[in-house]
Amino acid sequence: MKLLIIFGTRPEGIKFAPIIQELTNTKEMDCVLVNTGQHREILDQVLSLFSITPHYQLNLMKPNQTLEEITSEMIKKIGEVYEKENPDLVLVLGDTVTTFTGAYTAFLHRIPVGHIEAGLRTFKMYSPFPEEMYRKLVTSLSSYHFAPTEKSKKNLLQEGIPENRIFVVGNPVIDALLDVTGRPYTFPPSIQKIINNNRRIVLVTTHRRENFIKLEGIYLALKQLLEDFDDIEIIFPVHPNPNVRKQVQKHLYTDNISSRIHLIDPLDYECFSHLMKHSYLIITDSGGIQEEAPALNVPVLVVRESTERIEGVEAGTLQLVGTDKEKILSATRKLLEYPSEYLKMANTLNPYGDGTSAKQIGILLNKIEKKI
Repeated sequence: MKLLIIFGTRPEGIKFAPIIQELTNTKEMDCVLVNTGQHREILDQVLSLFSITPHYQLNLMKPNQTLEEITSEMIKKIGEVYEKENPDLVLVLGDTVTTFTGAYTAFLHRIPVGHIEAGLRTFKMYSPFPEEMYRKLVTSLSSYHFAPTEKSKKNLLQEGIPENRIFVVGNPVIDALLDVTGRPYTFPPSIQKIINNNRRIVLVTTHRRENFIKLEGIYLALKQLLEDFDDIEIIFPVHPNPNVRKQVQKHLYTDNISSRIHLIDPLDYECFSHLMKHSYLIITDSGGIQEEAPALNVPVLVVRESTERIEGVEAGTLQLVGTDKEKILSATRKLLEYPSEYLKMANTLNPYGDGTSAKQIGILLNKIEKKI
């Protein structure tokens, strides 16, 4: 069976890496890898880490490109690849514009689609935006649905997806994370110096589009935490998006800011994974981190109004705190001041898999091959 695997962002590359490694070692599978270039430079780091070389580099991103522009260009370029390769099945993952256009263009070419990380929902059309709508559209366009959890499967069943087309396999991000954090690693000197201070590391990331006008509350909470706790170091890899950088510049690049907050450039995946492992807690609006940190027994405070990773909230390893300064402070203080509250979150069983997702998907694709 000829499989065409399409990706373009760093999270897609991370999650697809163990699947690609599994499938390329299978004689029955001929895998064609397509990189749209949605996150070109930071995705290249991931592909290099896992020794993956795409067959197609589409390089579709341009400065200040609108969603309409990137979508139309992707449909055209991806369609040309489908015409040339004529795959039996297209695999997409997650909820990005690459995922949506990959699935939609496959539909136009009457090629079946397998959707990995299927069934995530917030049930709010514009939160996260545009990912929530992409998920629903990709579900409608897919023939096979690889859901990370039973809750995701339930969401798909409620939308009328036949049960025999849904497979609960966990999330391959755990496969990738356990692989990378199990390798020996030495931090860059600048990061090692912070860790050597023997203070508790609070790792922060923000990048969600729907949070751009709400970042002030998050950043003011960080400033207050530095005043209240002299035994923490905040490491904040700042996303390159100008909307994020503008707010960071306004609220955190100030004369009176503590030297214990470290505003740094984005880290490569290997460094960031090991830094998560060394962190005391994480404050983030990232979706992927909500899945990864539980595997490392690190509590996560989710600075969003809603989350599609509700399993982590229900299990107790994630806490949804929104973007209000006082709510963030209250939740963070509880974890910093009360060891019992911290251990309750840190010791919770990870609901997103055990590191065998890629192997399960490989077995299922071999069975699907006989039906195509």
